[in-house]
Amino acid sequence: MSAAPRLTRRRFLAAPALIGCAPAPAAEDYFPEPDSAGGWRRPPSLSAARRLTGLDPAALDRAFDYIQLTSKHGGLLVARHGWLVYERYFGRAHAEATPNTASIGKSFTSIAMGILLAEQPKRFPQGLDQKVFHPDYLPAEAFPLSDPRKAEIKLGQLLAMTGGIRGNNPGIVHGREVTLDPPGPDGWIAMLDRMAFGKMEGEENTITLWCDPGDGWSYATSSAHLVSVVLRHVTGMELEDFVRERLARPLGWGRWGWGYRQHNLGHTPGGGGIAPRPRDMLRFAYLLLRKGRWGGRRLVPAPYVRHCGRPSPYNPPTPITASSSVSTPVAASPASLRTLSGRPAPAATRSTSFRPSISSPSRWAAATASSTLATPESPSRPPPRTASALPGKAGDIRRLPAIRTPQRSR
Repeated sequence: MSAAPRLTRRRFLAAPALIGCAPAPAAEDYFPEPDSAGGWRRPPSLSAARRLTGLDPAALDRAFDYIQLTSKHGGLLVARHGWLVYERYFGRAHAEATPNTASIGKSFTSIAMGILLAEQPKRFPQGLDQKVFHPDYLPAEAFPLSDPRKAEIKLGQLLAMTGGIRGNNPGIVHGREVTLDPPGPDGWIAMLDRMAFGKMEGEENTITLWCDPGDGWSYATSSAHLVSVVLRHVTGMELEDFVRERLARPLGWGRWGWGYRQHNLGHTPGGGGIAPRPRDMLRFAYLLLRKGRWGGRRLVPAPYVRHCGRPSPYNPPTPITASSSVSTPVAASPASLRTLSGRPAPAATRSTSFRPSISSPSRWAAATASSTLATPESPSRPPPRTASALPGKAGDIRRLPAIRTPQRSR
């Protein structure tokens, strides 16, 4: 394996000159070519990197040193204003690696569903309020329901992991940790259709709900997988094929795949496992940074992307926690929200609640197992306190009023 590229003065001077012959496109107008056609633009020198991006590569070296303490294999990629300003790897990682990124795949499940809501609004007349434990949205194998309360689970609650599907301990109810007994499954077994439907016995299962839909939060991989089953049932496409057509090809990805194949799951796992190259994960982050636009094409509805970084009305039960990460961003319940169709949604009963939700890169950052980042365009603006994988209800994706972020109680 060739040596991992290092951001040094020598490497910058050896890079192709990208400045001087013609003005570089503004950040909002720049979108990287596929790697086969030249790939990301790079600053030609350390001084150019500082001038073009406002970032100090030496400081990023220190960040790189730190992340090596957290994993045996990985890397750090940073893009700002459309410039790939930093790219280094360690361990077995390299630019062409396609690691199983585990739960970061939940980001793609969420974004894929956002695309589907815009493509087929008539199939989801209630948007994310649509109750999906119905033959219109799930295959016959899901019925009869293993718990009659599942009939009340909304699509948004599946995405927010607040539908009552059993997941990891602890669960959270109104800021209080509770123990699920039994807990739900995690990892690949949680992404077997039969397990997600509640049709499998075991010490960890999803046969019964651990709370009524909307009353509690538990990190439930089966919940995210059920979203992919809905997408598969409605479109007739596997999630992997849907991502390939709607995202990977338009973004110009190189080779990529999906993990957990050794377990013969039968279908694309919706709770995780996507395996793109690092620079292609960065393209996905950059797509969201550009609010779902790629060049002259609209790949993801802008309102959905915008709400992926804002409070979710589907996660009112839980408080903010220091355990939040990019792969499990926090979600909050706004005091009020209007649907994308303009119809008023019910006011949230608790406007002070925060807690990790299903993962989705916000417009501020996205991370993979290789710690790929797309940074905000304004260095002086702090990151938001909350980020959610969920938009508000999706009816007419073209109309979306502003949403207010609630104040936390003292």
